Amino acid sequence: MGRYDLLICDIDGCLAPETSEPMNIEKLSLIADHNRLATARQDRPIITLCSGRPIPFVETLCRVLQNTTVPCVAENGVWLYDPSNNGYAMDESIGPDEVKMVHAAEQRMMELYHEHGVRIQPGKSASLSLYHPDPNYLESIAPAVEKEFHSQGWPLRVSLTLFYINCDFSQISKATGIRRLLSQTGIDAHRTAGIGDTSSDLGIAEMVETFGCPSNAIASVKAAADFISEHEQIDGVLDFIQHLESN
Repeated sequence: MGRYDLLICDIDGCLAPETSEPMNIEKLSLIADHNRLATARQDRPIITLCSGRPIPFVETLCRVLQNTTVPCVAENGVWLYDPSNNGYAMDESIGPDEVKMVHAAEQRMMELYHEHGVRIQPGKSASLSLYHPDPNYLESIAPAVEKEFHSQGWPLRVSLTLFYINCDFSQISKATGIRRLLSQTGIDAHRTAGIGDTSSDLGIAEMVETFGCPSNAIASVKAAADFISEHEQIDGVLDFIQHLESN
């Protein structure tokens, strides 16, 4: 067995482009091959996912990457998907009141920003993501979105990716999702690695023994990284995998 049992990987900006460009299937297949060997030989880390994406998206990519044993984190910590038994587990702090709160926040955001081209990303259960094709516009409204949540008494944390404002309950993050994953599997946190590129991925960095990022990562993520690849996105992930296996 190598030094690490698990590599926890973000999706957008790591395995997939932040834009709507196609994923690189050839390079994803290299990760799928890695996972098949990791399962069969137990000599390298399983690669699992930790993403803000809705759970159907994460489940699909989990299957593409041939992860059959280790849960994935979806919706920035709201959900765990367990491929070993096709199980779904929502964070226990989420109840009917929280779901109603998210629906109210969605309605309010559309009242304020729909006419400016903002849309709600479909498929989320207990968080919301505001999409706009202009990252500068999203950056300009993020403080007002945060202020509106505060005035309504909604405990929603605001964070930015390239094309989204992610709005998540303050008690839930990628870190809390990973904590649940480790508790469920019994994997030692000291035998884990992680990779990400935006501010929500600092939750991954908080929970793993070693953290890497691709060259397209934002400055705060690079500052938290033990390894910064010279390559972007999935090439940076493959570079980090090679780094882990050689150390």
